[in-house]
Amino acid sequence: MVYRVEFSPEADDHVASLKAHQRARLLDAIERQLAHQPTIETRHRKPLRPNAVAQYRLRIGELRVYYDVRKAPDNVVIVKAVGVKVRNRIYVGGKEIQL
Repeated sequence: MVYRVEFSPEADDHVASLKAHQRARLLDAIERQLAHQPTIETRHRKPLRPNAVAQYRLRIGELRVYYDVRKAPDNVVIVKAVGVKVRNRIYVGGKEIQL
């Protein structure tokens, strides 16, 4: 089953603020990891505890992708936020978030 990946307007802004090499690595990993079985837990994907950001997290080096999955009727992965992890802090859109 193939999932369509959509970006929220906020996530588009987050991606645009990344450096070119980060953006290329991010988009490649999203295509490989989230197009098929985005809800299966792996070393890089995991479900999150209930929070205001998203249901799942994808780890790509220092980058973090927060997304929701809508299975019925159209199988869509909605990327809600893209963050950068610096030590033990995560910055989304230049602001620190707590999960």
